[in-house]
Amino acid sequence: MSSRHHIDDFMRGRIFGKIEEGRKITDVAREFDIAHSVVSRLWKSFKTTGMCSRRHGGGRVRSTTPAEDRYIVLSAKRNRRMTAQQVANQFLAASRKQISRKTVARRLRGGGLYARRPVVCVPFTRQHRTARLQWCREHHNWTEQDWACVLFSDESRFSLSSDCRRQLIWRECGTAYRPENIQEKDRYPSCSIMVWAGIMINGRTRLHVVANGTMTGQRYIDEILLPHVRLFRGAVGDKFVFMDDNATSHRTLAVQDCLDSEGIQRLVWPVRSPDLNPIENVWDALGRQVADRNYPPTNKNTLIRALTEEWDKLP
Repeated sequence: MSSRHHIDDFMRGRIFGKIEEGRKITDVAREFDIAHSVVSRLWKSFKTTGMCSRRHGGGRVRSTTPAEDRYIVLSAKRNRRMTAQQVANQFLAASRKQISRKTVARRLRGGGLYARRPVVCVPFTRQHRTARLQWCREHHNWTEQDWACVLFSDESRFSLSSDCRRQLIWRECGTAYRPENIQEKDRYPSCSIMVWAGIMINGRTRLHVVANGTMTGQRYIDEILLPHVRLFRGAVGDKFVFMDDNATSHRTLAVQDCLDSEGIQRLVWPVRSPDLNPIENVWDALGRQVADRNYPPTNKNTLIRALTEEWDKLP
């Protein structure tokens, strides 16, 4: 049996026409297979209003005007890291009108702004960009066989309290990489450990945990170059190329003398270019594997054990 809101204007007109012809409401309801109470209410409404069409309600009155909607969107664009509640508080101070954070979120979505995590990058200068572009142009003709001889290495920090990046920004769809939507960051949280590893197309080193203290040039030689890099140099041969970044401990004279004495060729690397290093993808995969463990690490010892175990499990 149909309900009232399924009856269109044409059906209403037919019902009213038959009743005006003298038909009983019971007969009309039976003919159209509609409840007697529904036809009765429709007829009473028609006699009261004289309208055949259903009158639609106006709905809830909007709490903001179009001009105020534009102000809310503009406030979020001026400071994209404001929360919806902060935008609502700023709107209250400006207009003395109180609105909820849900209203702010709806207005921002109506203006094309959505809460998203910002893209994180290291700060670049013009010199950094120029050096990166020049490096890419010098190596864009390298073949897979050339890159197969390169050992990509890097240190990475892993923290007990991982950076979940809960801070959101308001941005339009497809604008993730605009400067105003990028967060520059080159610091690491406290309570963390540093590990080192190297990867090649056909192999990888063991995961080395850097103990407490500062990584100096001599420690880099004793803990990284001689135990790990020298072994890969002997296995690959004269075509072996070693890649490391421009950290201070990596660029000492003692380190360069050690590489020269071992016949290890070093790949020239532009500064502030971690995104060019494919091992960053491995660090991301390792961090995800540790975070997905049934029993997350609770101290540094369990974190070291988890990192070592998950590193060995990586394909």
